[in-house]
Amino acid sequence: MKKVQLLSIIILLILLIVGCEESPTLPILNSKIKSGEEITFFIATDPHHLSKETYDFGKAFDWFLNSGDGKLLHYTDEILDAFIMEIEERKPDILIIPGDLTCNGERESHMEMAEKLESIKKLGVQVFVIPGNHDIQNPWARHYFGDEMIKIDSISKEEFEKIYESFGYKDAITRDKYSLSYLAAPSEDVWLLMLDTSKYRRNNVRTAPEMGGEIPDKSFDWIRECSNLAKENNAQIIAVMHHSLMDHNEVVNEDFTIENSKEVIDLLLSCDINIALSGHIHLQDIKFLQKDDKSIYDIATSCLVAYPNQYGVLKYNPNKGFDYFTRKVDVYAWVWEKNIDDKNLNNFRKYSKDFFRQRTYDKYYDSLLEMSKFSDEEMKAISETVAELNLKFFAGYRNNLVHEVLDSEGFKILQNSAPFIVRNYVMSMFDDQKTDNNKIFVPIKVD
Repeated sequence: MKKVQLLSIIILLILLIVGCEESPTLPILNSKIKSGEEITFFIATDPHHLSKETYDFGKAFDWFLNSGDGKLLHYTDEILDAFIMEIEERKPDILIIPGDLTCNGERESHMEMAEKLESIKKLGVQVFVIPGNHDIQNPWARHYFGDEMIKIDSISKEEFEKIYESFGYKDAITRDKYSLSYLAAPSEDVWLLMLDTSKYRRNNVRTAPEMGGEIPDKSFDWIRECSNLAKENNAQIIAVMHHSLMDHNEVVNEDFTIENSKEVIDLLLSCDINIALSGHIHLQDIKFLQKDDKSIYDIATSCLVAYPNQYGVLKYNPNKGFDYFTRKVDVYAWVWEKNIDDKNLNNFRKYSKDFFRQRTYDKYYDSLLEMSKFSDEEMKAISETVAELNLKFFAGYRNNLVHEVLDSEGFKILQNSAPFIVRNYVMSMFDDQKTDNNKIFVPIKVD
């Protein structure tokens, strides 16, 4: 009889444990921000931190830096520290980082980033992160010393979770079994559905990281469960993902927009989720989609460490809705405070703008050179035009705000050319849903 009773108790305990793991239906009582309070979120996307321990300023690093897309990889430390000072002054409630925390997943970079996030957390700010396509098992992870690029190991999925456990994972309400996605409740009114869209699982057998992203079909039921749980607790959900939910450019979207975009949009709409925060494309852009009586916004915030070095601010008013706008990191204020003698940092905005412009010019000149279609004079004119346009385009300005290039020699050459990728990309800048993608108001839907 005693054996039977003992067996019954063991079975009951197992059922209770399994039930708790699979069905998180209890009300959430430990949110730091109570119902009815206003909330300020900061959104810093793609900080791409690169530890100074991974490079010197030799030939290898010089090539890597100047063949990139305009990220100020040699100043990520300084930009992040300036951003932290701004956080200390402005006191947001929540910081969200939607992936690409590091340059190429270097362990040193991840450890330093975690230290910086810990310093932010000590200021009383709740911090939530998800990985990007650069962060885990990245075959591009390197040390750059002298003339050599030395291959190093990136971190694993398990290591990412361990390093960043204090920034979302440890306090998650519920976790997805199939990814590093989780649900967080920083406030009683607004919850965060942090969606891991990166495809890093086969990176260890690739020579380059998988750039594209998706949300696995097998995670859909978990997302529905998260939505139901939020509704039971009268909370609204904001989705956060690294990759774009919608196309932010009609020409450049492959590997930037999640591969199952249509299915995910339908899923989020069915869950009454109407805001998605994203990064990855480094473009400041806001897209809107309406289907039947429901709507959803995909707000892509530009790269923190590339021109114009800005972050998103999302203010929640419980009686009105969400007000989104951008703010540039005041690097000069940090330089002045720390009394730093660096000519680039002391004239940071001009330096960042010129650096981004030059990287764009070089990229398109090299692309045109491979085509062997234009003269050297024409290639220079076209590259100048694209470089000038990209400054505005990546900063979030479209349509009539980029019309000043219409009289440029490069634009006239493109206009009179047969369609090709560069021409198509330039023309796409003049047809956008919005003129200024740096601000939007999303009202609360009243039933």
